[in-house]
Amino acid sequence: MRVVIADDAVLLREGLVRLVEENGCTVVAAVGDGPSLVEAVVEHQPDVSIVDVRMPPTHTDEGLRAATEARKRVPGSPVLVLSQYVEVEYADDLLADRVGAVGYLLKDRVAEVADFVDALRRVAGGATVLDPEVVGQLLVRRRRDDPLRNLTPREREVLALMAEGRSNTAIARKIVVTEGAVEKHVRNIFTKLDLPPDDEQHRRVLAVLAYLQG
Repeated sequence: MRVVIADDAVLLREGLVRLVEENGCTVVAAVGDGPSLVEAVVEHQPDVSIVDVRMPPTHTDEGLRAATEARKRVPGSPVLVLSQYVEVEYADDLLADRVGAVGYLLKDRVAEVADFVDALRRVAGGATVLDPEVVGQLLVRRRRDDPLRNLTPREREVLALMAEGRSNTAIARKIVVTEGAVEKHVRNIFTKLDLPPDDEQHRRVLAVLAYLQG
């Protein structure tokens, strides 16, 4: 398995080189900044890249942005991102293209060598591998940001039928209630989704969009 490593911390970078080579992999490039990562991936087209999220010059998300750029240049190029802390926004960005062959692990996991190498091989094979702590925080964020969380089961059912393009009359027939009951559910949906009357926007369409995004 051919590997590119990108980390600006020399000791960690060299430690990763030694670790992966001791486990039967070949490091084709070890770099310390984002542009060098992109160049290395384009040149070597490795089986997988190990990338630190934070790299020079600002030490924020350069590594992640470089990994994303590398995957654009070499579509689907597998990337395993390492981070000191769980940063949900970065995990979201990494997963945004929905292609797979990505991983997001906390750096502490590197100490668990067998698990780390297994994760590396799975990402190289096209899997998505997320640190359990990352998964937990993503789920918490999804629940917190879910615009549908306040809807009752019946209101969700009505909204799902709205998303199918059904009229209030058709919805009433489908769930065997009066049309007036459906109208009440629809009003409640608009209120809970914070969609006040607006002449310039179609609330029914906006409600359906919220449903699809949720």
